Amino acid sequence: MKRVLIFGAAGFVGKYLADEFTNNGYVVYGSDKLSAEPLPGFIEYSAADILDAEEVCKILARFRPNYVVNLAAISSVGLSWEMPQLTLEVNVMGALNILEASRKLDIMPKVMFIGSSEEYAPSESPINEEMPLNANNPYGISKMAQERFAEIYRERYGMKIYCVRPFNHTGVGQRDTFVLPSFCKQVAEIEKKGAPGIIKVGNLDAFRDFSDVRDIVRAYRLIIESEDCSKVYNVGSGVAYNLKELLNYIVSLSSQEVEVEIDKSRFRPVDNKIICCDSNLIFKELGWKPTYSIKETLTNIFNSYL
Repeated sequence: MKRVLIFGAAGFVGKYLADEFTNNGYVVYGSDKLSAEPLPGFIEYSAADILDAEEVCKILARFRPNYVVNLAAISSVGLSWEMPQLTLEVNVMGALNILEASRKLDIMPKVMFIGSSEEYAPSESPINEEMPLNANNPYGISKMAQERFAEIYRERYGMKIYCVRPFNHTGVGQRDTFVLPSFCKQVAEIEKKGAPGIIKVGNLDAFRDFSDVRDIVRAYRLIIESEDCSKVYNVGSGVAYNLKELLNYIVSLSSQEVEVEIDKSRFRPVDNKIICCDSNLIFKELGWKPTYSIKETLTNIFNSYL
């Protein structure tokens, strides 16, 4: 039976990816710095810090996976500005530790690294895989470096290393440091109090391509199961949603009056106005397309806070 090891398994995406693999016949192993408490019971779990090369080697030697997916990362652009050094350490050095451990394992598993739409140069047009990479924040730069190391290891050692560039994705369980869960949580708290209230938001003029996390993890599985590891696929809905319009929808889910207050401290130092995915390549080659609507996803998140 196929065995997959997920680093960063206790994070937001981890349990969704574990479900996706399990539902498609895999034995799933998980690893993270945190406890295994949020994870489904079917996952065999072992704690490890990806910055500890020896721990990473031991985990791979113990589970001997056919597939390795690295979700462990500093995954917020905002946080990357607050701690750029740690962002580079985790996202680049951690990835190198996984590459080295995988290279040394006798069965040499397939490896997947999760990149980001933040790697691309700003563009007001939908972004395809041929557009130039020129990140303007520490998070995006770290993902570019990770991808370059993947190329080098692929070329030098003949490893099967897959890279994917997902655009924004969300769902139940995502931290409220991210924009849509933040909106949902604040509005849900007003609804629960049963009285008018105020929510604080950042830049509402931005347009972002949002997908449901369940669609994203399905794409990850399809990509790592494919044979051509040299292709980097974008994964996104293909629609750039205005944050103000999404906020208005979330507010409409509440029966209370909600006042919106702009908080300048929530603005990023540098922010692209529009980020939208051109996902034609993965649709044509792997048959992937989104199945969940953004309103369905937002309603689920809002209800989870209620």
